[in-house]
Amino acid sequence: MCGRFALYSDYPKLSASLKLPLAEPEQPLAQRYNVSPGTFITAVRRGDDEAPLLMTELWWGYRPHWAGEKAPQPINATVEKVVTSTYFRGAFAHHRCLVPADGWFEWELTDGKKQPHFLCREDREPLWLAGIWTKRADGTPGCAIITEPARGVAGEVHSRMPLALDAESLEPWLDPHLTDRETIRHVVHHLDAQLITHWPVSTRVNRPTNDGADLIEPAR
Repeated sequence: MCGRFALYSDYPKLSASLKLPLAEPEQPLAQRYNVSPGTFITAVRRGDDEAPLLMTELWWGYRPHWAGEKAPQPINATVEKVVTSTYFRGAFAHHRCLVPADGWFEWELTDGKKQPHFLCREDREPLWLAGIWTKRADGTPGCAIITEPARGVAGEVHSRMPLALDAESLEPWLDPHLTDRETIRHVVHHLDAQLITHWPVSTRVNRPTNDGADLIEPAR
């Protein structure tokens, strides 16, 4: 799954990493080292005029406007079900987005205890996580991050991981004209798992209210 992540890169670094025309946000991005569900998170999606791309805020919790108040509000959508579930497939076809992250947290169960780890690229470049968004009943957009079975060293920590895309997949993932799932599957690829590394970090990250660069430092 993906239930906590960090985003501390600024707009110039994210724009350079994306390599696509991207409108600068009205407010500078806040450095967040412990982004948790049920908050607004930074995402990139198409605007009504398709270009340039928008860097905007989406609520991390996916509930379509047509669903009732008691409907689930998942933060993740599995890659196995996102194209077939009636809850997600409309957004997969028409409302895809990218969630930038410098890394994500996952908890390894060892001897009955959960040890948090920070997972990121070895070169410390930003990750681009595949997401979908929908308009919620209150009019605000909400999103879910797509997950897949863990690959490479990520599997040492947890059985699943966020779907991080490679550089060539970012533009087609955001292309509003690509709606067929088989076409999307052939042109969109996940990031090479060999680029991912991880290390144990302090259990201070367990508390969502804790924040700061020390949360991603190796545990002592």
